[in-house]
Amino acid sequence: MAALLRSSRLLKLSPSPLLRVNINSHVPPLNRLYNRAVGGRGIEACPRLISLRSLGASRSAWSAVSLRCFSAAAERKGVVKDEPSIALRTKQAQQFDWALAKLDSSVRRTGRVTKTLIQRIFHDICRTGYPSANQALLLLRSCGSLLPEMPLEERSQLAHRIWEKLQELGAVYDVSHYNALLKVYLQNEFSFSPTDFLAKMEAANVQPNRVTYQRLIAAYCQNGDIEGASKILGFMKSKDLPITEAVFNSLLTGHSRAGDMESAENILSVMKGAGIEPGPDSYLALLVAYAEVGNMSKIKETMDTAQSKDVSLMDRDLMQVVFSLAKAGHQQYVPEIVECMRHERGYVPDAMNLCLSLITQGFEDTAFTVLKTFPGLQTELQDGETLNMGNFFLRHCVNMNKSPEKLVAYCMQLKDSNLHSSPLQFTLYCALESKNLAMAVEIMKKMKEKGLPIRPHYFWPLLTKHQKDKNAAGTLEVLKAMQELNVHLDVDTYSTYVLPTFSSVDSARAALKDAGCAVDTDDFIAAEVRTVAASGKLSELYSLLSSPSFPAISLNLFRASLIVGFRGSKDVTSMAKITELLYTDSRFGQTEADRAENTAYFLFNIFDGMTETEVQAKEEMLREYLNQLSSMNIVIHVNIYRGIRNILNSYHVPELIKDVLVLVDKQTRDEDGSESKVLEGKLDAQGRRLEELKSKGKPVGNAFRQLIAAMCAEENLPRALELKAQYENEMTASCYALLINLCCRHDNPEEALNLKRELARKDSAVMLDANKYMSLVKVLSKHGRVEEAVDILKEMKEKNVRMLDTTATRLFHILNAAALKGDVATIRRLQDTVFTLGLVKPTSNLCSPLVSAYLESGDVFGALEASMESQKQYNQMPRIHDIICHLVEKGETEPLQKAMDFVSQERGEMMMLYDLYFAFLQTSRYKEARKILETPGLRARAGRLQWFAEKCIASQQMEPLENMVDMTAKLFECDRDEMYYYMLRLCKDMNDWQKAEAVWTKMQEENVIPRERTLRLLADILKNNNQEVPFDMPEVWYGHPESQEHPDDIKEEGLRVEDSTGSSASLSKDTKPRDYHLAVMTLSKKGKVEEALKVVKEMHRQGQALGATSYDILIKALLARGNLKDAMEVKDIASKHIAGFKLSEMANNLQIVTQVKQGDIKGALASIKDMLQFDQVPSHLAITRLVQGLGSHGDLEGIQEVENIVKNLGTSVNLSYMLFVNNKALAHIKNGDIDNAVEGFDALFTQNSDGPQKSIAFVFRKVLEANNGAALDKLSAMAERLCNQFATYRPATDLFMQYIDAGRTEDAKFLLQRCTAVAEQKDIMVAYMTKISQNPGQSDKIKNLHKLIPDLEKENVFTFLLKCYSVDKDLTSAKAVYQQMQDEGLQVNELSLKRLALLYKNAGEAVPFEEPPETFKFYADKLKALQTQSSTDN
Repeated sequence: MAALLRSSRLLKLSPSPLLRVNINSHVPPLNRLYNRAVGGRGIEACPRLISLRSLGASRSAWSAVSLRCFSAAAERKGVVKDEPSIALRTKQAQQFDWALAKLDSSVRRTGRVTKTLIQRIFHDICRTGYPSANQALLLLRSCGSLLPEMPLEERSQLAHRIWEKLQELGAVYDVSHYNALLKVYLQNEFSFSPTDFLAKMEAANVQPNRVTYQRLIAAYCQNGDIEGASKILGFMKSKDLPITEAVFNSLLTGHSRAGDMESAENILSVMKGAGIEPGPDSYLALLVAYAEVGNMSKIKETMDTAQSKDVSLMDRDLMQVVFSLAKAGHQQYVPEIVECMRHERGYVPDAMNLCLSLITQGFEDTAFTVLKTFPGLQTELQDGETLNMGNFFLRHCVNMNKSPEKLVAYCMQLKDSNLHSSPLQFTLYCALESKNLAMAVEIMKKMKEKGLPIRPHYFWPLLTKHQKDKNAAGTLEVLKAMQELNVHLDVDTYSTYVLPTFSSVDSARAALKDAGCAVDTDDFIAAEVRTVAASGKLSELYSLLSSPSFPAISLNLFRASLIVGFRGSKDVTSMAKITELLYTDSRFGQTEADRAENTAYFLFNIFDGMTETEVQAKEEMLREYLNQLSSMNIVIHVNIYRGIRNILNSYHVPELIKDVLVLVDKQTRDEDGSESKVLEGKLDAQGRRLEELKSKGKPVGNAFRQLIAAMCAEENLPRALELKAQYENEMTASCYALLINLCCRHDNPEEALNLKRELARKDSAVMLDANKYMSLVKVLSKHGRVEEAVDILKEMKEKNVRMLDTTATRLFHILNAAALKGDVATIRRLQDTVFTLGLVKPTSNLCSPLVSAYLESGDVFGALEASMESQKQYNQMPRIHDIICHLVEKGETEPLQKAMDFVSQERGEMMMLYDLYFAFLQTSRYKEARKILETPGLRARAGRLQWFAEKCIASQQMEPLENMVDMTAKLFECDRDEMYYYMLRLCKDMNDWQKAEAVWTKMQEENVIPRERTLRLLADILKNNNQEVPFDMPEVWYGHPESQEHPDDIKEEGLRVEDSTGSSASLSKDTKPRDYHLAVMTLSKKGKVEEALKVVKEMHRQGQALGATSYDILIKALLARGNLKDAMEVKDIASKHIAGFKLSEMANNLQIVTQVKQGDIKGALASIKDMLQFDQVPSHLAITRLVQGLGSHGDLEGIQEVENIVKNLGTSVNLSYMLFVNNKALAHIKNGDIDNAVEGFDALFTQNSDGPQKSIAFVFRKVLEANNGAALDKLSAMAERLCNQFATYRPATDLFMQYIDAGRTEDAKFLLQRCTAVAEQKDIMVAYMTKISQNPGQSDKIKNLHKLIPDLEKENVFTFLLKCYSVDKDLTSAKAVYQQMQDEGLQVNELSLKRLALLYKNAGEAVPFEEPPETFKFYADKLKALQTQSSTDN
C-alpha cells in the first residue's frame, strides 16, 4: 500500500494535466465553512468525466433500499419524458431560484435546513411534473449533514424517496447526482456496496468521474476497508487521475478504523513525499482518528504540531473532534477540546448544530456540556431567542422524546446558571406543541413543586387533537392528568374541548362521572348550556334552564352561544320562552332591574349579531318573536329600542320597528324626555295649524304634506287615512306614495291597491320609486295575489323604473319569503316575469329561492333539478353547495354523482372538486376533504376559498374554517396570510383572543409573512382583551384613538403626517380642507393609496370636498396599481363635490390602459372618446394597448374607429401605421378569417415595396403564443413565398427571429434552409440581440442564433453574451466567454470589461485585468458614438 502511494510522487512530474497533483489542494478556511457540516466529512473535487471498464467485486452487499433507487435507471435509457415547454422551463428556473434562495438563506443564518422546508420544496417541485436536474441536485445535497435534527436513517430514507420520485417524474440524472448521493451516504454513514453503485451507474449509462472515485474510496475507508480502497486507488492510478489531499485524508481514516494507527500516522509523511503539504483537513482527519480511540495526549500533540506548522484549525474542526469523542464514548475529554475553541464569528450557529447532532444521536449530556460553554453572544441566537439561551436545545430534546427527568434537570441547571428565565415553561410549551402528554404532565408536576401556576389552558393543545379525532379515551386521559395536578376544569375547557369530543352531553356526563370528574359544578352546567344552545336545540335548552335543579348562573357565561342558537333556529316559541325565563327567573339576576337590563341587551345583541341578509330573510320570524315577547309583558328601555331601530333602518327593514316599539317601557320613555308626548304635541300643533289655515281660506298644501309625513313616521295608519279622507283634494303624488308605503308596512294590501288606483286615475303618468313598487309586490305576493303583483312588475317595465341594487335585494327577500312557505308556483311566476321583462339580470341570488323552496320541504332531488334547470336557462347554479351537502349527509351516491357530473360539465373539473371539497368540510368529513386536496394539479382558487371562508365567518363556524386553513397549507399558490386573516376575522367576531393567539403561533411555525392589515387585526383583538401584543405595530396617522384624558391632544398627534419636504402637517379636529388635500397628495405619492382612499371617503362622509388635484393624484395612484374600481369610486366622489370635474390627461391614459388590462375594451374605447371631447390627446401607450386589445378581441370596427381618431389627431401622436395593420390581421385571425389576414399582408409587401420597414413580428409572436397551427402554416407559407419570389425578406426574417425567441430552434433551422437569404439580414439580428441581452436568462437564445448562423460577427455575439451573463450575474460563464475572446484574438470593448470587472468584485475575486476607470454611462455613450459614426461612414 505504501509503495502504491509513494508512486504518486511521479504523478506531479507528468506533462499531462490530468496526472498532476494539486500541491495546494486543501480548501482555504473561508471556503471550508460551506463544504462540510458537523457530523460528517465530505470530499469535494472538480468533476471530470472518465470511463470505467471493469472493477473487481467487493466484499460488502448492496442494501436493498439502495438498489431500488437505481432500478429504473437502465430501463429509462433513451426513454425520457417529453421535453418541457419554454414556459415550463422558465417556471422551473424560477422555482429553482426560489428554492435555492430559501435553502441558502437557512444555511447562511443557521448552518442547517429543516425537514419541513425540504419537504415543502420537494412537494412543490413534484407538482410541476417536470423536475429539472438542478432541482433534483439541490434536494439531494440537502439530505445529509445539513439536517442535524433528523436521525441518520431517516435522512437516507428521505434521499431515496426524493431520488425515486423525481426519477419517476422524468428527472434525468448525471454524474453530479450520483456524486451527491454518495456524499449523502458518507454523511449519513449509510451502508452500501461501492462496486454495485458503480455497476448501477454503468447500467444508467452514466460515466463516473474523479469525484466519484474519491467518494467511493471514502466509503471503503469509512468502514476500515483498505483493500477495497486500494482497488479504487489502483484504478485511478491506471487512469492517470491525480491523487489529491482528500484521497489521502480518506486513507488516513481507513487505516485508523482498521486499527492500524501507525499507518494512519504515516499518511502525513507519504503526503509530503508526494509533494502535498498536509492542510487543516488532513490534521482534522488525524485528530478524529485519535478521538475515536480516545487518545487525548495524541490529540493535544497533533494540535500543537498543526499550530507550529501554521495550519489553522477552526472552531468547526474542533467541533468535529468533540462529535467523534462523544460518539466513541470518550465524553470525559470533551471539556478540554471545548476550552481550545476561540469562539470565532459564526460560532453560535455552528455550536447549535453540533448540539442538535449530538442530541439526535443520543449524546444529549455532551450537548448540554457544549451548551453551557456558549459565549454571552445572545444576539446571535435565532428565532427571537435573544433573552433565553438554550431554547433550541430544550425543543430538540422534547422532539427526540428524551426522558422528562433529564429535561427537568437541564431546566434547573439553566435556571440556576441564569442562562434561561423560564426553562420549565418553555419546555412545557414544546411538550404540549408535540402532543406529548406524559412529558407535559411530568414537567407540570415539577412546576407545581416549584410553586409555578398550572392553568387550564395549558392542556388545550393536548385536548385539541383528541377533540378533532373524537377520541374520548384520549380526552379522559388528559382530564385525569388535570385532576392529578388539581387543575380546575373551567367552562371554556368543557365547552370547547371536552363536550364536542362526545356524541352527546349525556354520554359526556356519564364518561366524565366514571372517570371521577365532577359533573355537578357550575362550570360543567354552563358548558352544557353553551353546547345545547349552540346546537340550536332550544326546546331542550328551555327544559334545562327551567329545571328547578338548575343552579344560579350568569347570562354572560352563555350569551354568545345562545345568540348563535337563536340565529340558527326557527323555534320561535322556545326563543320567546327562554327570553321570558331570562327576564323573570331570579337565577339569572339578583334584582328585577338587573334581569330586565340583561334581557334588553341580549335582545339588542341578537339584532346586532345578525347580518342584513339574515334580518331580511327572517323578518316574519322575528316579528312573531317580538309579538310573543310583547304578549309576555317583556319591556325594554327606550335607549335599547333606539339601538335596535338604528340597526333595522340600516338593514332596510323598517317594517319591524313598530314591533320593537311595542316592547318599549312607557315609563322609561317618559323619564327619557317624554319622547312620545313631545311627538304627539307636535302632531297636535300641526293639526291645529292646518285647521287654522283651512278656516282662513289660505293654502294648506305644505302643512297637509308635513302632517301626512309625520303620521307616516309615527306609523299611525288610521289617523293618516282619516286625514286623507278630510283633505282629498290636497293629496299629491308624494302623499299617495307615503300612504301606499305605510299600508304595505302595516300589511294592508287592499288599502294600498286602492290608493294606487286613485293615484293612477288622477295622473296615469306618475310613477313611484322602485322601493315603493317592491313594497307593493311584497305585500301582494304575501297574501297570494300573485297576478296583481305581476301587474305591478309590468307597470315598472312600462314606466322604465330603474332597478337599483337595493331593489334587487328586496326582490330576493320577497322570493325568499315565498320559499320559506314552500310556495314554488309563486316563485316561478315572479322569477319568470322579472327575467322575461328584463327588470333585473338573472343572478345566483335571485335564482336561489326556487331551490330554497324545495330544500325547505325536504325535496333535495327537486332542488337539484331546479338548480340544473336554472343553469341551463340563466347560466346560474344556485345553492349547489347546500344541495351537495344534503346529498353527502344522506349518503345519496347516485344523485351526488349526477350533480358532480353536471357541475364538471358546466363549470369544469376544478370547480367540481372545490364544490365537493367544501361540502365535505361543511359536513365535518375532513378525511374525505383532505383527499380532494391531494388531487394532482389542484391549485388554490382564491375566490372559491374566500367564498367558503366568508360563509364560515358569517355563521361563526370555526371548526370547518380552521380545518380548511390547515389543509391548504401545502396547496399550490395558496395565500397563507389571507387564510389566517380569515381565521383572525372570525376570532374578532367571536372575541376569542386565545384562538387568535394560537393562530399567530401557527403563522410563525409556518413562516408566514403577515401583511400589515393582519397584524393590525391581531393587535386589535389582543388589545381589546387587555393582552400584550407580541410585536410592534405602527399607528396609522389618520386614526382617531379615543381617550378620556386629553382626547384632543391624542387626535392632534394621530393626525400628523409628513409632507414631501419632511415638514409635519398637523390635522386635528379643526383641520382645514387644505391640510387634508396635502395629506392625500403626500400619501398617494408615497404609495400609501389605501390610507389616502380612507381619508377621501371619510371627508366625503363628512360632506367636505378636497381640491381637484388631490382627487386626480389619488386616481392616478390607484390606476397605476390596476385598482380601477376604487379609482372610479374616487372619481364619482369628486364629481359630486366639484361641478364639471374631469380627469387629467395622464389619469385618462392610465384609465384606458387599466381598462384594457382588465378586459373592458368597450369601456376603454368610450374613455378615449371622452378624452377627445375634453380636447385631451391620448398617449402613444394608451392607443397602442387599446388597439392591441381590440385586435385580441377580433373587433375590426373598433380598430378602424381608433385609426380614424388617430388620423384626425394629425402628427401629435407619432404612431406606426403597422400597429393597425398587424392588429387588423390578428382580428381577422381571431374571427377565423385567416385568408383575409394573409391577403392583407400580401398586398402590403407586394404593392408597397418602398417606404419604411414593415415588421409583422408581433403577429407571428401572437400566433405562436396562441399555438394556432392553421394560421402559422398559412403565414409561414406567405413569408417563404415573399422571400423566394419577391425578394422581400422581412416577413421570413421576422418569423425566423420569433422561432428563436420561442425556443423552436428546429423550426428556425428548417426555415433557414428554405429561405437562405434570411441569414444575410444581419442588422435585424443585431437589433434582436441588443434587445434581449437587457433581460436575464437570454444567453441561450444568442447561442442558438450563432449556432444557426455561424458567420455572424463573433465580436458582436460574444459582446452580447458578456452582457447577458452580466445581467444574470454569472461570473463563471462570463469568464469562459472572455477567455475564448482572448484565445481567438477578439477585441473586448471597454463597456464589456467594465461589466466583467463588476462581476469579479461582486464575487469577491480580484480583477485579472486593468479595470476601465470611467463610468458605465461614459463608455456606453462612447460606444454609441462609434456605432453612429460607423453607420454614417457606411
